Amino acid sequence: MTISLRGKIEFAEYSDTGRVREHNEDAIGSNPDIGLMVLADGMGGYNAGEVASGIAVQIVTELASEGAAREELNDVDPHSGLMRLSIILRDAVYRSNKIIYQTAQSQTQCEGMGTTIVACMFYDDKVSVAHVGDSRAYRLRGGALEQITLDHSLLQELVDRGFYSHEEAQRSTNRNYVTRALGVEPTVEVEVREYEVLPDDIYLLCSDGLPDMVEDDDIHLTISTFNASLDVVGQQLIDLANDHGGRDNVSVMLAQVKEAFPAKKGLIAKLAGLFRS
Repeated sequence: MTISLRGKIEFAEYSDTGRVREHNEDAIGSNPDIGLMVLADGMGGYNAGEVASGIAVQIVTELASEGAAREELNDVDPHSGLMRLSIILRDAVYRSNKIIYQTAQSQTQCEGMGTTIVACMFYDDKVSVAHVGDSRAYRLRGGALEQITLDHSLLQELVDRGFYSHEEAQRSTNRNYVTRALGVEPTVEVEVREYEVLPDDIYLLCSDGLPDMVEDDDIHLTISTFNASLDVVGQQLIDLANDHGGRDNVSVMLAQVKEAFPAKKGLIAKLAGLFRS
């Protein structure tokens, strides 16, 4: 990678078991140098959810970091139109699905395990977001909070078909039936999106333990109120989820863009590559 994002993007991350569960089946991982954040919410069997989410975070973090160091990220894939960076992230999630599935098939104690995942990487004033399941990504820009991932869940499908409004869905008790997860099938469809990034944007990744306990308006208010410190924002969001019952594990990862981070292109980038090799 031609630049380090340290100093250009501020990061913070928190994970908590909550008030009810005995184990934390969420897992989080990051590489601030390449602007990578990965969050997974495991499920299935005694402690097997921890195994699934741990594998997902480890594999995606390792493969994405290796790919960012090795490959030319400015390239665009002619078939999908996605940046090479997005392909690296997507393929890392594919690989984690395969390993989780094989582990679940070969080890009795891991039978039926799976995990949701949401991951993002920042590069060249853009962010690539990949997700499977109902772990979410939000963006706060210009005072407006927007959910930039759509849940792979039965409830979201009902919203899409007009059976529920967004407001009714937020109040529904049937929010946790996911229609897509890592490790359940030999292959999985990974949703990947790319977004332009602006200075002062704040990005939030979270497991469903946050939005199940805290409404979007309160998430918005918390980020807006405490955005002078991402660490305070993260702790406040965890506290809110627990204060509202904490019925699930809750994890949050935050990134605040401090300044633009355009990639070096052309001759300058090639010369920099020669000096690195």
